[in-house]
Amino acid sequence: MEGSGGGGGGGSSGAPVKQYLQELSKVFQYYLDKWTPHAAYRWMGTMVMASIYVLRVLYVQGFYIVSYGLGIYLLNLLIGFLSPLADPELDPSNSPMLPTKGSDEFKPFIRRLPEFKFWYSFTKALSIAFLMTFFSMFDVPVFWPILLCYWLVLFVLTMRRQVAHMIKYKYIPFNLGKQKYGGKKSSPGTSSSRAD
Repeated sequence: MEGSGGGGGGGSSGAPVKQYLQELSKVFQYYLDKWTPHAAYRWMGTMVMASIYVLRVLYVQGFYIVSYGLGIYLLNLLIGFLSPLADPELDPSNSPMLPTKGSDEFKPFIRRLPEFKFWYSFTKALSIAFLMTFFSMFDVPVFWPILLCYWLVLFVLTMRRQVAHMIKYKYIPFNLGKQKYGGKKSSPGTSSSRAD
């Protein structure tokens, strides 16, 4: 009898923890939803956080492997952010999203990785990397200039391929504002004659 009572007590003690975690998750999601429309402020906060991370790595003069892993992950996120949802290179028959001629219907660019998810993943990865700088087991001694050169070469090659893809399929992954069409503008003399 005592064994069954002890097992029931263990299950009931897990329920408040689970409920507390659910409440914490709801509060976190609430504040995340409130920050969704404020892209500029979100990115400014992330850039401040990135600056603090860089200062931490420079101050400690270590954790270059962590920084390299973070850089590779952020490069992967950037590729997802710059890529269309339906890649015309993979399936040209089923890619009506990108117009190929000027007379085609305008279709908005839909990203494979939306801006909010890009920001959220970027910030989460930066937070994890920052926390890792407080544990010496992640400070693997390496010759950091080689890692930096390798990452720069990887970045240039990847961006070159991505820009070539953008040029080939004629899309721009950035929203440059609402399109404005320049119709026939009347000269000042024409408008005054209409008033008469």
